[in-house]
Amino acid sequence: MQQQGPIGVFDSGYGGLTVLKEFVRQLPAYDYLYLGDNARAPYGGRSFETVYHYTLECVRHLFDMGCPLVIVACNTSSAKALRTIQQSDLPLMGDPLRRVLGVIRPTTEIVGQYSLTREVGILGTVGTVTSESYPIEIAKFFPDIRVYQQACPLWVPLVENGEADGPGADYFISKYLDAILAQSPRIDTLVLGCTHYPLLVDKIRAYVSPSMRILSQGEIVARSLADYLIRHPSLEARLSRTGRLSFYTTETPASFERLAGIFFEHALKANHLDVGV
Repeated sequence: MQQQGPIGVFDSGYGGLTVLKEFVRQLPAYDYLYLGDNARAPYGGRSFETVYHYTLECVRHLFDMGCPLVIVACNTSSAKALRTIQQSDLPLMGDPLRRVLGVIRPTTEIVGQYSLTREVGILGTVGTVTSESYPIEIAKFFPDIRVYQQACPLWVPLVENGEADGPGADYFISKYLDAILAQSPRIDTLVLGCTHYPLLVDKIRAYVSPSMRILSQGEIVARSLADYLIRHPSLEARLSRTGRLSFYTTETPASFERLAGIFFEHALKANHLDVGV
């Protein structure tokens, strides 16, 4: 029997902790190893090639640390790097049972369950929006849905600078919401296409209709992961189950720990991991 290991969770920074939090809530028995590439964040405005290179490097490290399964809990990486890693790199890594999954597909394959008007808005980073990953993936599952997108480049800095609840956030939240809703008054579902954005959800709700459906990815991806493990028992058998959480960052641990608690809602201790330059 092959050695068991934790589920690896990767993000360019802190946002993936909102996904990990839901994993722990819904699937608490498993071990998890989180890696944030904070030293090179944010990824949102970087080129496809750079995001691919950084993401692949971190995925390799998580495999080397014993993770049979890696969740890329970053929309930009899922949009710009995941498919290439799955199709070109993973088959050459020597272990046919290893898997790398992302956060976009689980969201796009259920979004049609929420929209009555069949018009959906995507709020994301510049990188996620320009990749066109959401419109492409939604069209595969729900070709009748019209998709509108809005990049929100200042939302991540608001969250990471502790301004998510401050009055300064209101202007930029209303600015981007007005921009996407101006594209169509029939949008009835908004997808928060960045794992930072759940920390802004209360302010977002204040600027949209009470009937607007707002989808955060953590809960959706956690449900999808639970279903995936049921359907792939040979991979599930390789996952360790002691409820242990480990955190690594490419930045200094003290810097990571100061903000990580905001996303994870618990204090945590992190270790430094050098993934190169």
